[in-house]
Amino acid sequence: MLGVDEAGRGPALGPQVYGIAFCQLSYSDTLKEMGFADSKTLTDPLREELFKDMLEHAEDVKYAATVMSPADISMGMLRKTPYNLNAQSHDVTINLIREVVERGYHVKECYVDTVGPAADYQLKLESFFPTISFTVTSKADALFPIVSAASIVAKVTRDRILSQWQFAEPGVAEGDGAEDRRLFGSGYPSDPKTVSWLQDNFDPVFGFPNVARFSWAPVKNALLKKGAASKWADEPASIQKYFSGKAAGPERAALWKDYNLVSVGEF
Repeated sequence: MLGVDEAGRGPALGPQVYGIAFCQLSYSDTLKEMGFADSKTLTDPLREELFKDMLEHAEDVKYAATVMSPADISMGMLRKTPYNLNAQSHDVTINLIREVVERGYHVKECYVDTVGPAADYQLKLESFFPTISFTVTSKADALFPIVSAASIVAKVTRDRILSQWQFAEPGVAEGDGAEDRRLFGSGYPSDPKTVSWLQDNFDPVFGFPNVARFSWAPVKNALLKKGAASKWADEPASIQKYFSGKAAGPERAALWKDYNLVSVGEF
């Protein structure tokens, strides 16, 4: 059997991580006896201890995780045709399950914490994996030990990534205030530490360091209210496009379009 859960869906900062755990059907009671429960209700030390238990019992319970970076999430959601977070989450889950199946594991049952309407999501998963019996429901991490294990994989992985976050921007991870730039809080917009971080780490031109999700309302609103104003010049249309008959001239190079350059006869 296999369980699926995520950590970090709602925060404006940091990645979202999907975790899976899988084991023999007969091992479910052992997971329960080991104390697996929803990772969000456990303390950090207890989560780490349970994750360590999984490593020590690697022959009995296996796991995997996929990290959805803030940039990946934002690029999908800010497309001209948005690739929303539900669709991204569904695709990550399908790919994780497919990877397990393709490695030769015979998955008979799969328990998934729902994203969106549970019935629709279950039908979607069944269409991809017709031989697997799916149970898709809310609060699955509190109902099924195997989903609890997946929840712990996701939460521990996300916490470790945030604690060792690699800033891509020059100078952000060093110099004065470098330690304060790691005081993200939970990343949720309601967290006072996160609110302070968003206020203290804003740049009017570049916005925020790469730990921020630019598709999230607090980040977008900060850019709209406090960001440097910008105006994108449109490529001027040729008068010939309004007439028929004569073929259009050669396509202008991208550089000329991007910088709105035109040819002149004399200065």
